[in-house]
Amino acid sequence: MVLRSCCKFGPVLVLFQLGYVALLLLCVTHLRFARAETKTVVQKDAEFDVTYNDTVTSDNQTIYAFNHTVSRNKTEGVRVTVDVLSEGAESSPILFVVRQKQAVLSFQVPLILRGLYQRKYPYAHVGRTLCQPPTRTLTETQYFFVDVSTLSSLGTHYQLRISRVDSFTLHTDKKFSFTASPSQPQYFKYVFPDGVDTAIVKVNSEMTFPCSVMSIQDIQCPVYDLDNNVAFIGMYQTMTKTAAITVQRKDFPSNSFYVVVVVKTEDEACGGPLRFYPLRPDELIDAGNRSKTLDVVVSPAINSDVYVMGMLFCLGIFLSFYLLTFLVACVENKRMHRRREGLLNPADMSPAETGKPSVTPVSPYEYGSFADNASTLSSEAITDSIASDANYGYMERSLESVTGRSRQESLSSIEEDDYDTLADIDSDKNIVRTKKYLCVSDLARKDKRVLSKKYQIYFWNIATIGVFYALPVIQLVITYQTVVNVTGNQDICYYNFLCAHPLGNLSAFNNILSNLGYVMLGLLFLLIVLQRDIIHSRALDRNDLNALECGIPKHFGLFYAMGTALMMEGLLSACYHVCPNYTNFQFDTSFMYMIAGLCVLKLYQKRHPDINASAYTAYACLAAVIFFSVLGVVFGKGNMVFWIVFSVLHILATMLLSTQLYYMGRWRLDSGILRRIVYVIYTDCIRQCSGPMYIDRMVLLVMGNIVNWSLAAYGLLKTPNDFASYLLAIAICNLLLYFAFYIIMKLRSGERIQCMAMVCILFTAVVWGFALFFFFQGLSTWQKTPAESREHNRDCIVLSFFDDHDIWHFLSSIAMFGSFLVLLTMDDDLDNVQRDKIFVF
Repeated sequence: MVLRSCCKFGPVLVLFQLGYVALLLLCVTHLRFARAETKTVVQKDAEFDVTYNDTVTSDNQTIYAFNHTVSRNKTEGVRVTVDVLSEGAESSPILFVVRQKQAVLSFQVPLILRGLYQRKYPYAHVGRTLCQPPTRTLTETQYFFVDVSTLSSLGTHYQLRISRVDSFTLHTDKKFSFTASPSQPQYFKYVFPDGVDTAIVKVNSEMTFPCSVMSIQDIQCPVYDLDNNVAFIGMYQTMTKTAAITVQRKDFPSNSFYVVVVVKTEDEACGGPLRFYPLRPDELIDAGNRSKTLDVVVSPAINSDVYVMGMLFCLGIFLSFYLLTFLVACVENKRMHRRREGLLNPADMSPAETGKPSVTPVSPYEYGSFADNASTLSSEAITDSIASDANYGYMERSLESVTGRSRQESLSSIEEDDYDTLADIDSDKNIVRTKKYLCVSDLARKDKRVLSKKYQIYFWNIATIGVFYALPVIQLVITYQTVVNVTGNQDICYYNFLCAHPLGNLSAFNNILSNLGYVMLGLLFLLIVLQRDIIHSRALDRNDLNALECGIPKHFGLFYAMGTALMMEGLLSACYHVCPNYTNFQFDTSFMYMIAGLCVLKLYQKRHPDINASAYTAYACLAAVIFFSVLGVVFGKGNMVFWIVFSVLHILATMLLSTQLYYMGRWRLDSGILRRIVYVIYTDCIRQCSGPMYIDRMVLLVMGNIVNWSLAAYGLLKTPNDFASYLLAIAICNLLLYFAFYIIMKLRSGERIQCMAMVCILFTAVVWGFALFFFFQGLSTWQKTPAESREHNRDCIVLSFFDDHDIWHFLSSIAMFGSFLVLLTMDDDLDNVQRDKIFVF
């Protein structure tokens, strides 16, 4: 019976015993966790400028309580300095939390800062400046607490010091020096004084490295003063030796701002070397000593009166050219009027003023040095020369045949291809253009209306190109400026920050304004060309013999295109200077290529009007140049394959163009070209040693090939980083070479340069010299990092508004205008000379 009762209550007893054991275990576990979570919290009343040495473990937490009096009229900074003295603290760092009235600052020590590729740099010495919350009362006592804790069970020894920063507020035009490091950033407060709406903050150092960042931030907490967060807010730029940011009062409602200086953990952003890659991903790298001594000064920027003076100065310079042109036109008009009235003595007038065609004496070299080479002509050239002398005679058209068609006929009825169906058949072209001695009349046989329409296409094409090119450019640079204003990243644009005057949303208005000269002088040149065009058209309507049969044929289409290109250069240069950098440098150079190419074409057209390139061919070639410019900017830096390909194409293009110019277009590039080359080499070099038939042309082309081959070799050997400027140098060298050859041959032919053209040449040469001096000052360069580029920045030199590059804009626009006038007037001495007396070279 008893046994039966025990069996009946046995399971109940077992369950009771198991529950008791579980409850006992739960109580033991609770006691253990309670004991583990028990932490000693010690709060201490602390004082400023006292160094506290203490030890912290996971079992204790220390709170330091501070209080200080804050005045509304005086701002004092408070700085926290911490040192960890124990070894191996990287595995369990100490956490410091500073609790203020309206802000919380927390950081660990050692402080781990990351670089590129997740490199980790530990810093055991940390110094931070506390954000100062605003106070509304005249004086107020504020409290803040510093909590010190760690999860390390071992004791970690540290030092803590709270100190006041007496020089926390910067004063206008007073330099202040300080030291910063990656773990000890510095920032200061500046308040706009009355009457100052714009200030420029300059930070300088005699040390290039370590790389640092200067930031301008609004008065608000928290202040972003570490390498990994300084770019979160405000305006900032990297620096090596100098940095400058222009600050406007309107951007800061509190009329004050913080100047934050942070030293970066690595120097790669400033063009410095990149440290080695760690062997292990989590390996800590000793950063070494990265302290940097800097000084900061805040100065008032220019006021609105200087802006007005700068704009008036710019307008005054270029309006004076309008006034001078108007005075010259009045004098010329008065002289022409007096001549028509017969007030001048015809006996005292030159042939150019009498209106009678004059006969220029035969050039001394035509029957001199050239005749000596007659015996050395190749067989093919001799045949052509004999045919030219025996079968060809210049068929001079009578005045009636020239003016027989009604000039009122619409040019739209004349097609550009029509001129090849007129009297100039292929055999006639071969006879005329391969003559040993060519005159302008030989290359001015086509209908004037056809050629006029052909060259007007240059103007309409470049106007169309300009519109389609400029619109997306303007849209893009506005986007660039918006990005700069929104992100505050001033490393995007390569300004001269020491002389960058903002206006509205534009960061460097002075660099944009100085491009006004290109537009105004380009427009003035168009007006001058228009006046000449009208005068010439009226002379043609009067059937003036001089206009019809004398002088260099007047075709103004290329001049209109040159003036338009100068205006577009001003517009696109202004767009480039909205935010200058390597990605949009093409905007500043594209129409420079256009201008150089058009000037070469105009020089060639003067004495070769019938065989000059069409607008479509010319602009296609210029488009290829711009295409290579883009490729060079994107792929050319250090890419030897690109430079080899470009150099080969450059040399091939030079050889093809030389052949085209030497044979006046009377050659064919087909499958038989190699056979003909071998034949000419055999007949002229092997069978008999013959000299060149066209010596002057050969001299020019040999010099041109030497120059271009040398430039190609230089590019291949040096591989310059600035490919766009290198390409522009090629164009300018060829233009100068051809211009010098033209002037020399003009004087050698017995022609003269009139007074107006000579004045333009001398004036332009002097202005170009001064312009290039200012151009090579190099105030910034996008071939380097933004920080390195700022080392070249300089202060303004004219009216405290314009810098050296602005002066380059002024002088280069004047020099280009003068160069165009030279091309326009250099052959005015031939206006009364019959075209069969004007030599082709």
